[in-house]
Amino acid sequence: MFKDFFPNKILSLGDKVFGVLIILLVLIIIIGLIYALFVSPPDYVQGDSVRIMYMHVPASLLALACFGFIGIASISTLIFKIKILPLMAKSLAPVGFIFALISIVTGSLWGKPTWGTWWAWDARLTSMTVLLIFYLAYMAIWKFVNNFEKANKISSVIAIIGSLNLPIIKYSVDWWSTLHQSSSITLTSVPTIHYTMLIPLIVMLIGMIVYTLIIFLMKYKTEIIKFKIDRRKKGK
Repeated sequence: MFKDFFPNKILSLGDKVFGVLIILLVLIIIIGLIYALFVSPPDYVQGDSVRIMYMHVPASLLALACFGFIGIASISTLIFKIKILPLMAKSLAPVGFIFALISIVTGSLWGKPTWGTWWAWDARLTSMTVLLIFYLAYMAIWKFVNNFEKANKISSVIAIIGSLNLPIIKYSVDWWSTLHQSSSITLTSVPTIHYTMLIPLIVMLIGMIVYTLIIFLMKYKTEIIKFKIDRRKKGK
């Protein structure tokens, strides 16, 4: 049964690039922080508080991207019974949760000087908090439900339902009147953010993507080992 997971290729590739990813992460983060803290200019309205953006925006994007992958993996698992996907989704959930938490905390810190309050039940903030709750629910199922198949089914349903919140997060600033500003970067238009701010933002995003890969590879390797041990105990 374990051959259906094809884990060896992923683990082998991970072992080969792991050291490179660590070095790459350190270099990118150093460059990104130098740009964000010293090279990038303060905003003419928000001042230096705008520098929170270099953590807030990448963390928010990756929180959504991670849960999006978990949702797609969950649908594929239920329909096509692809057994590698539950372990991959399970491995990605903790880092996605961390990014969602960073997004909310940095958003609150950014909101104080910008909006005059630490928190508002704004559509974007509220929907992001809902995402954090779905992350917690997803991880809790894997933590407390010991049967793999049962945990997989329940967590997949939670992930699919939680995925419905992703477009709400994305388009909340367009659908409702909110305190949160609209997106400065989209796939369909030229960025409205100045290049002196865009460059460090992209660098920090790349750094967080590399960080995500590192944590994912570490967690996935652990999940594979745990799965092997569990299957051997059950004689499968």
